[in-house]
Amino acid sequence: MDEFKFDSAMMGRLAGALSFLVGADHAATKSLKTAAETGADKDIKAARTQFLKLKPSDRRAALTMLND
Repeated sequence: MDEFKFDSAMMGRLAGALSFLVGADHAATKSLKTAAETGADKDIKAARTQFLKLKPSDRRAALTMLND
């Protein structure tokens, strides 16, 4: 996951995957959606932080969904 690029386009895709996995009301999902919409560096940083707070299995599942 060290090579994973957290940009605004990827945030939108991750938000969709996490919405399915942990729900649309989860803090990580909301942060990712906000980052995708604004593209602001501070929002991307906050979304990345929230994503990394998820359980490792949820992170892996979301990233796997993006690869399919």
